[in-house]
Amino acid sequence: MFTGLGEKLNHIFSKLKNKGKLTALEIKEAMREVRIALLEADVNLMVVKQFVAEVTEEAMGEEVLGSLSPGQQVIKIVNEKLTALMGNKNEKLNFSSQPPTVIMLCGLQGAGKTTHAGKLAYKLKSQGKKVMLVACDIYRPAAIDQLKVVATKAGAEFFEMGKTNPVKIAQEAIKKAQKELISVVILDTAGRLHIDETLMSELKEIKKIAKPTEILLTVDSMTGQDAVTVAKTFDEQLEITGVILTKLDGDTRGGAALSIKHVTGKPIKFTGVGEKIADLEPFHPDRMASRILGMGDVLTLIDTIMEGDKTKEIEEMEENIRKNTFTFEDYLKQMDQVNKMGGISKVMKMIPGMDAKAMGQIDEKDMLKTKAIIQSMTPQERRNPDLMKSSRKQRIAKGSGTTVNDINRLIKQFEQTKVYMKQVKAMGKKGGFRGGLPF
Repeated sequence: MFTGLGEKLNHIFSKLKNKGKLTALEIKEAMREVRIALLEADVNLMVVKQFVAEVTEEAMGEEVLGSLSPGQQVIKIVNEKLTALMGNKNEKLNFSSQPPTVIMLCGLQGAGKTTHAGKLAYKLKSQGKKVMLVACDIYRPAAIDQLKVVATKAGAEFFEMGKTNPVKIAQEAIKKAQKELISVVILDTAGRLHIDETLMSELKEIKKIAKPTEILLTVDSMTGQDAVTVAKTFDEQLEITGVILTKLDGDTRGGAALSIKHVTGKPIKFTGVGEKIADLEPFHPDRMASRILGMGDVLTLIDTIMEGDKTKEIEEMEENIRKNTFTFEDYLKQMDQVNKMGGISKVMKMIPGMDAKAMGQIDEKDMLKTKAIIQSMTPQERRNPDLMKSSRKQRIAKGSGTTVNDINRLIKQFEQTKVYMKQVKAMGKKGGFRGGLPF
């Protein structure tokens, strides 16, 4: 996400970092380049003008120009302004004091509304809430069947009444939720290829009957300025409470994420970051600003680790590290943990200092190869790598479809990982985090 914009901003600021002193002219030239980079990222023109003006004003102050590290000061200002542009803080969902909480999802066709209804249900289920997905889209072919499939994946209740009036469907679903003590009702409403009066009239009627606590608009981040226009129109008609920005894992330029809050005044509450049911993240403006500026996102990484954390397994691994008995079986468990977090590429993107060039050297296929090698070992070999002499390596290579050189590389990497894990454990004692990753 934001790869192009991030690379351009980093290039601009790299020219400022090494200078012991900055002139007003140099700051103006840098801001001119920032302006171009933001416009190329499809950020709203008025947003760009205000952003650049505010950054320039602060950067031209005596505090920056007279600083011993003016380049870093400018980056700090840009980071703060980017964060403010996207809303400053994470905006959580609001829940009704009297269940069920009704969440109405709306948006155009193709924005991922039905898919993200399932993702939101899955997230709420993981928080211990009983969730019902309601099929209010009676127009799009197979929309009801699709919602039923995602409800099953999310482990949520499902409600539908076929091609009946969507307003009646919403009304009956809420009645059922009240009887069955369901915590959250998510209404998957109809979309259109474009905004029209018929669509808005129906959504207004559903809103009037359902009285939703949250009206969340799903918008496709790949559409840039179009997404901002759609958000503004829906907000004017329905008074949305927030936005789910989808496809943020794709080749998005960043315009939607950087413009929506400023233009509509409504926060981005969640972002879709992948195709899996668990690929929905709360939107943190400060963390997103850090990612854009290449500073990584360690806090989201820690959240992701702890979200998939199986305490007993982690404690066992920590005990093995302490006793210096970390084995290939532990290594395999760590790999499974990385996969649950979205894969090595997703994890590495959150680590500060990981540039695009380094990311390009990461091959997910290597993870599969490593897994095949370990799974071809006997239980004794996994627990005691010293057993693996030449004949055993040849057998493992044949069984895993790899070479003896691949196995030797893995053993070397494994030994390096054991050293790294000891360091992570030592950091944990000094206030670090649990569940360190070896990859």
